[in-house]
Amino acid sequence: MLVAAAVCPCPPLLVPDVAAAAAPELDAARAACTDAVGLLAASRPDLLVVVGPADESGRGTFPQGAPGSFRGFGVDLDVHLGGEGPAPAAAERGLPPSLAVAAWLLERTDWSDAPVEGLGVGEPLAAERCVRAGQAIAGRAERVALLVMGDASACRTLKAPGYLDERAEAFDAEVARALGAADLAALKALDSELAYELKASGRAAWQVLAGAAEGAGLGGALLYDDAPYGVGYLVAAWS
Repeated sequence: MLVAAAVCPCPPLLVPDVAAAAAPELDAARAACTDAVGLLAASRPDLLVVVGPADESGRGTFPQGAPGSFRGFGVDLDVHLGGEGPAPAAAERGLPPSLAVAAWLLERTDWSDAPVEGLGVGEPLAAERCVRAGQAIAGRAERVALLVMGDASACRTLKAPGYLDERAEAFDAEVARALGAADLAALKALDSELAYELKASGRAAWQVLAGAAEGAGLGGALLYDDAPYGVGYLVAAWS
């Protein structure tokens, strides 16, 4: 059963080495992520599953110890999911960027509270399949925690990656409300086509969370809600 969840944004800029001189601009987001991951540890899970968006090459599962890298962003920095250590041969497949950011967050907080696994989900994955995947995750152990990575819309300003879309602010506000209230029905009902048009990478991962939380009776708290660089970044904690 799901006992706790943390929702965090997944831009590589969250990693100070990648952001370089701009790193202070996301200090508040990093602090909120640290608080959310700390609440996961306090839940004493038997298993932590990290879920995040991935393209075709990064979809599927990743074992503890799977490697990730920020070298593609010009930084000589490597991470391992759940820390370094012996990992099966399957771990040779590199983590998608969203899970690499999650691995960095876990290393930053010295995660050692439970085994860790990763799941990369594709943006086109239908809501029903996302929910079923979450239900399966919740049944993996008596006490399961989720670290859910994903960004809201990338269309909040003229300089945003997706340019300005007048629908983006309302979409992000509803996601923020649903995450803060642990509103499973609202998360399941998110419009996948609209999310795609607004370049909201977190839609599928949030719906995995909604499936995992069925029957768990968790409450939510929104810890961070802002749109630096025109992209919606949200941090929430469920317990």
